[in-house]
Amino acid sequence: MSEQILRQQVIDTCLSMNASGLNQGTSGNVSVRFEDGFLITPSSMPYDHMRPDDIMFMDMDGRALGPHNPSSEWRFHRDILSTRPDINAVVHTHATHCTTLALLGKPIPAVHYMVAVAGGNTIRCCPYATFGTQELSNYVLEALKDRFACLMTQHGMIACGISLDKALWLATEVETLARQYWGALQIGTPEVLSDAEIERVMEKMKSYKYGREE
Repeated sequence: MSEQILRQQVIDTCLSMNASGLNQGTSGNVSVRFEDGFLITPSSMPYDHMRPDDIMFMDMDGRALGPHNPSSEWRFHRDILSTRPDINAVVHTHATHCTTLALLGKPIPAVHYMVAVAGGNTIRCCPYATFGTQELSNYVLEALKDRFACLMTQHGMIACGISLDKALWLATEVETLARQYWGALQIGTPEVLSDAEIERVMEKMKSYKYGREE
């Protein structure tokens, strides 16, 4: 896929996540692997103002090429892409229900079998660290071990995939799970599916190629 098409796909992903309610304003950021580095959204630019040339290229050493500053969160984008060859795209949003749970540092347990689409029996919530720091990136990497999504305490959520479409799809699923879990907590305490059941679900899901295979 050409660089220009990927740049436009980054913009389209940003517009889609805001239009769907997964994000708001200029919060959140998006990246996709390209050649020996990655393309990432610029810092603090409204998504509907972005043009392909505004998208920044960064190498894995953290050097940026382009007319703007890269997203302040470039470190966790870089670190995810450099350590996870099974991931080509990263979507970070401040989705309302994910962030609501993250304000309390709450992970999403296996209250619904679709938790398995993120790669395991929970969607973890990493500890808080100041945005844009290496400390936060280190926490994110730990929360994403054997996972494709996580929450970030008092911050938001991250979803990853083999493509931008798959990462955005997973972000939507995680926000749906967060909304369902939040709703259930208003009534009581939902039961959690067993680890054995989630393993069965994950095995069955392999044929569906949920988000991780083309």
